[in-house]
Amino acid sequence: MLEFLNQIDTAVFLFLNGLNSPFMDNVMFYISNRFTWIPFYLVLIYLIIRNYKLNGLVVVLLAIVTITLSDQISDAMKDNLFRPRPCHEPDLQGMVHIVRGHCGGAYGFVSSHASNAFALATFMIFFLKPYYKVIVPIMLTFAVLKAYSRVYLGVHYPGDIIFGALLGILIGYSVIWFWKKLQQFFPKLKGY
Repeated sequence: MLEFLNQIDTAVFLFLNGLNSPFMDNVMFYISNRFTWIPFYLVLIYLIIRNYKLNGLVVVLLAIVTITLSDQISDAMKDNLFRPRPCHEPDLQGMVHIVRGHCGGAYGFVSSHASNAFALATFMIFFLKPYYKVIVPIMLTFAVLKAYSRVYLGVHYPGDIIFGALLGILIGYSVIWFWKKLQQFFPKLKGY
């Protein structure tokens, strides 16, 4: 059964990775780059501060904790599950479209980019409820684009992305759950 799932994952990867062009190479490389999103993150911080005033610093700190947890857990999984990235897979040599020669570390399960993006999306959707109609599509588009770019660039299988996204959502909800529990013990925090 696992072999069958790996075959499907590889086939879907090769299809999606094969949908490439020089223009999209640049777009996806840009989307995948963490520095590209700094202005977006600054807007999110602004919205948090605007919505929560000085208490927004606590929410920003929680967002940092969320991303840090997601990043560390996903990295630990890569280091212990040992699933090679498609661009490092000997059976796929010559079939993987790699952009700018970048392949990343040896292992890719689960995708940290996907985990971090979906953890942040889950977190922000909860904490930016006043902007719900706008923030949900924006955060989901951000997370999906960031995750898809990793398949396009040849560094992750779709399964790496799916499980990374699920991990990120779980971590986002876990931090929110922890925050709600903390508010029960510290009533002064209930204004968030």
